[in-house]
Amino acid sequence: MNLSHIEHIGIAVNSIEEANTFFEEILGLKCYAIEEVKDQKVKTAFFQIGQTKIELLEATSEDSPVAKFIAKRGQGIHHIAFATDDVDASLKEIEEKGVRLIDKVARKGAEGLDIGFLHPKSTFGVLTEICGKRKL
Repeated sequence: MNLSHIEHIGIAVNSIEEANTFFEEILGLKCYAIEEVKDQKVKTAFFQIGQTKIELLEATSEDSPVAKFIAKRGQGIHHIAFATDDVDASLKEIEEKGVRLIDKVARKGAEGLDIGFLHPKSTFGVLTEICGKRKL
């Protein structure tokens, strides 16, 4: 497995519009993309800082994982994502090492990336994402 860097930190928010104000006007970052990922029932907004991105996550449905997260824990850090050159191979290797997976194979995520999540019960309570460029 070849993890190269922290790709992004996901933050669950009630409103991307409200959160954008903080990140842009207070921190001086620029939102460079807003995207809806329909199958995950989420709208995302991205900010770049150095090599790492901040991903804001707003639920688009009351039954989305992000809505359930906010209802249970409130707004805040939702997940950390690590970049790799092969999501499927990384997920397989991680599972072989005894880690419980949410996704056994990569699926499509925001920004056209392949993504796969590790279960927080196997990662010290931190929802962990492995992501990388979509393979053609």
